[in-house]
Order: sequence, then C-alpha cells, then structure tokens
Amino acid sequence: MKPQTERSLALYIHWPFCRAKCPYCDFNSHVAQDIDHDLYAAAYRREMTYMAARYAAGRKLVSVFLGGGTPSLMPVSLVAGILDDAERIFVFVDNVEITAEANPTSSETAMFEGFRAAGVNRVSLGVQSLRDDGLAFLGREHSADDARTAIATAQRSFRRVSGDLIYARRDQTLDGWTAELQEMLALGLTHMSLYQLTIEQGTIFHTRSRRGEQLVPPDDLAAEMYEATDEMMTGAGLPAYEISNHAVDGEACRHNLVYWRAQDWIGVGPGAHGRLTVPHGRLGIATRRSPAAWLDAVHLDGHGIDVITEDDIGEAFAEWLMMGLRLGEGVSLAEMQRLFPAPTLRLDEVTLAEYVDAGLLETAAGRLRATRSGRLLLNSLLANLLIAD
Repeated sequence: MKPQTERSLALYIHWPFCRAKCPYCDFNSHVAQDIDHDLYAAAYRREMTYMAARYAAGRKLVSVFLGGGTPSLMPVSLVAGILDDAERIFVFVDNVEITAEANPTSSETAMFEGFRAAGVNRVSLGVQSLRDDGLAFLGREHSADDARTAIATAQRSFRRVSGDLIYARRDQTLDGWTAELQEMLALGLTHMSLYQLTIEQGTIFHTRSRRGEQLVPPDDLAAEMYEATDEMMTGAGLPAYEISNHAVDGEACRHNLVYWRAQDWIGVGPGAHGRLTVPHGRLGIATRRSPAAWLDAVHLDGHGIDVITEDDIGEAFAEWLMMGLRLGEGVSLAEMQRLFPAPTLRLDEVTLAEYVDAGLLETAAGRLRATRSGRLLLNSLLANLLIAD
C-alpha cells in the first residue's frame, strides 16, 4: 500500500457531551451536568501527545474536526486550548481545515465569534429540519426559526458553513420534503449533508420501532426522496460528491474526504476512532467510550486506547472500494493497481460488467463510479463485486 507519509492525515477530536440524547442518535454521547473542563483539556493534550509520537511522526494535519456529542457546548477557552495544543503537537498544513459541529440554539450560536477567534474556520450546523413538527419528532431543542437565525449568524462568522437535514421521516411526503429542501437551498449554504433517517440499534427510535411504531416511510417513497434530492441539489449547483453530501465546487468537507478516500486519521477523546495505513493493511484504533474510563486511562497510560485491530491487505482493499464508491468521483483503476498490486480480494470482472450493463456502475476516464441507481444498492453491489483471489 501507499506509504503513510504520502497519505493525508486528519485529526478527529470527540467531545462526548450533549444536553439531551436525540432518539435517532447512536453516537457516543452522554448527558452530564458538571464537567471539569480543565481536566479534559489536560487529557486531550496528553492523548494527542501520545498519538502524535506513536502514529504521526513527520506528518502534518490537513484537517481537524471537533465532533460529538455537541462541541458547541464547549467553552471557547477549551476549544482554543485544544487547537493550540494540536498545532504545536502535530503541526498544521498552511490551509488546514478546522471544523466544529454546532447546534442551532441561541446559546450556542453566541459562541461563533469566539470559535472563529480560537481557530475554527468551518462550522457544521445540525439543523435536521426546517419544520417545527419535524424537529419535535427528532427530539431537537431548537425551532425552525432558531435554525434560520443560526445559519445567518454562522455565515457572518465563517466563510464555510454546512447544514445537516434528516429526511424520510414519519409522515413526510415527497412534496413536503422538496419544499423544505428548497427553503434550505434559499439560505445560501455552500455545503449540505442530507441524510435519510435510519433506525440504528441502541437508539430510542430502535426501541420504539421494535414496539411497532412506523418511524420511516416505505422504501419506495424513501428512494423517490433520494432521487428528487439528487436532482434538486445538482440543479442548484451543489451536486452530490458523496451519497449524502452536496457542495458547491471546492467546498467539499476535506476532513470527510479523508474518510471516504480511506486515508489516515487519528481519533482523540472518549469513544474516538482512527484508521492508519500500515505496510500490509490498516490499523483500526478505538478509545474507551466511557468519559470517566477514558479520563482514568489517559491519566494512567497517556492514552485511552481500548481496542486496536489490524486488517489485512484484502480487507483494506474492500474498505477502499466501499468508501470510494460512495463518492461522486468514484475510484481510480490505476490507483487500485498501484495501491493493491496483489490483494487477497479482487474485483469479479464478470459481475462488474453485468453491473455496468445494468446502469448501476460506470467506467469513464479510468475511474469506476456508482450511478445514482447504483448508490441506492451499494452494499449489495459490493457484496457481489469482491471475490477471493
């Protein structure tokens, strides 16, 4: 595989706290009243120091992403300290992208100027809906008017602003969704993440679904919503550069491209995950999920790493292909040969030709891409495309 030093490196910092747990959320988030911010600042610094020495020698960060949880609940002083430490410990490239996730409540949007002064240069707003009934269904604390105000405030503070919406919600119609999406487009965002509601294990929605509640529309309606979304966003100049992510040219999230291009990132904080290239495959690194257990481990050992796994070259190839086909750019066939000259898995050429003939995949200019129809079936396509060498 491509040597580590030639691959992009990103840093993900997980802030695990929220005011409340959303019913659809399966992220590692916790509700806590009393948080010792100085203790967390020291722990982040200590774990970053360990991770940099062990996994990032001679490498610079192309992006930093503050995710959660709800990072916009962090004090500005904590954000500034973490970013100062990260730059000193890792070193940033000149045009480093520094993103913070935020909720559109008034108390959090008031922090935007401070976040910008701390070094954040991109914000991702968890709008989720521009309908008050949709927000109530999703368990959100803000109103639709709060969301509109937050977007306008963020656009005054940051050049790069992204907004998230969740669609295919219970009782949502195709017309209702397209009208909501058109309103979101009118707000002038250059990046939008548009996710179909999925029912994840361990969530409140999962429990309710098992009791018989219908929380999502039928599959055929969800598929119509996806296709309408793709058409509307492309027509508005924000085509899908990834299945659920749309951007004006040049405004794609660089941090998430590191994930989807199966490049390298380090995860710091409770329940953070990282992926790193090694000569014969990929390392997966996960820290302790419990904030208290993570703090204890960092204090004792200098890190909170809980699990390290190593994928072989075949598994690394499957990840590279799976992630790459989520992207509008697809994957380079020449790069595939260069990165994986002798994988334990390979493409089934017969199946590949069948999928191309069926209009699910396409090859052009030396790249393999999923079509709009193919992206809807990507998991099943991949299961049939890969065979043992």
